[in-house]
Amino acid sequence: MKVGIVTGEASGDLLGSELMTALRQLDHELQFVGVGGERMREQGLHALESIDRFSMNGFVEPLTRLPELLNLLQSLATRLADTDVMVGVDFNVFNLMLEKRLKALGTPTVHYVSPSVYAWRRNRIRKIERSADVLLTLFPFEPKYYENTGTKAVYVGHPLADRICPNRDRESERSSARAKLAIASTQTAIAVLPGSRTSEIRSHLDLFLRAAERVQSILSAARSFVFIVPCVSERRANLVKHGSRSFSHLDLRVVESDSIEVFAACDAALVKSGTSTLEALLMRIPMVVAYRTGPLTYSIVRSVLQTRWVALPNILTSRELVPEFLQQAATPESLAVALCQEIQSSEEDKKYFEEFDQLHETLRRNASARAAKAVLNLAGTP
Repeated sequence: MKVGIVTGEASGDLLGSELMTALRQLDHELQFVGVGGERMREQGLHALESIDRFSMNGFVEPLTRLPELLNLLQSLATRLADTDVMVGVDFNVFNLMLEKRLKALGTPTVHYVSPSVYAWRRNRIRKIERSADVLLTLFPFEPKYYENTGTKAVYVGHPLADRICPNRDRESERSSARAKLAIASTQTAIAVLPGSRTSEIRSHLDLFLRAAERVQSILSAARSFVFIVPCVSERRANLVKHGSRSFSHLDLRVVESDSIEVFAACDAALVKSGTSTLEALLMRIPMVVAYRTGPLTYSIVRSVLQTRWVALPNILTSRELVPEFLQQAATPESLAVALCQEIQSSEEDKKYFEEFDQLHETLRRNASARAAKAVLNLAGTP
């Protein structure tokens, strides 16, 4: 059986490779063809195109390259038409168009990871219905949005919850991570995650570091602080270093490391709204969440936003499990006071992490295996 599988981004490459591993465990004879990165190629993907062809920056470049992308879309649709099932992994705009073309040709189609229709742009549900026979969702509340449509939505769980073991040896993990980052056992370590995009770093870095100053001022009598900013590339690290030049009085470390490793070493976090909030929850890190953007962008987003919360832990619990501050409410003082309260509560309240742990168990469902079964069921292989 031939499985088409396509992604155009690094996060999808990891997700796709895990799915391919799970599929192979169910059927050793499967062939994989499509587009992916190094991880997917290591799992046996016959790459029809380089994932680098999808690498673009900003809003202008995709527009200037639109003819090229449309030609690529048609070319892939033609070359994937003989697959027994097609799986689009994330990369929503391109993959939904590709799936739509293949579905029209009679190829069963799967889209892995629902767009955030619970938050905004619910009109995308109809577009997904025209594109995907099966939709694999990461969160338990998502399938209800696809009831009474032609798409079967299947909750499979979140791969992050599978990768992070809730029963791991946290003390050993913490000691190892702290040794690697040269954090003393007596220091209180705060992870600072302003975002990965240039615009996000510019919007949040100064805000978070000013909040860090106030946290240090409030609790300095009892603690010695270190602030850790993880960056996945040298370019981002240089941008953060440039933006933090006026904070030389802080013990600030800019490290080329992933956020999971930094969370393992830290006691609390200041986090821009996004996937990192879920990572922090799964790592049992007290956090304060903030998000700032331009006034015009925010007014447009706010007008179509259909959820009260923006932080994933709060969306999942339908309440403010972790403090979140948006736009003008996100001030250095408000973030600092809230973070100090979270640090103290986490140390004094034995039940502080109960809901964190409950959410972890809810999301930990062996997502790749469940997704693989759904793919093979659609392809007619029990």
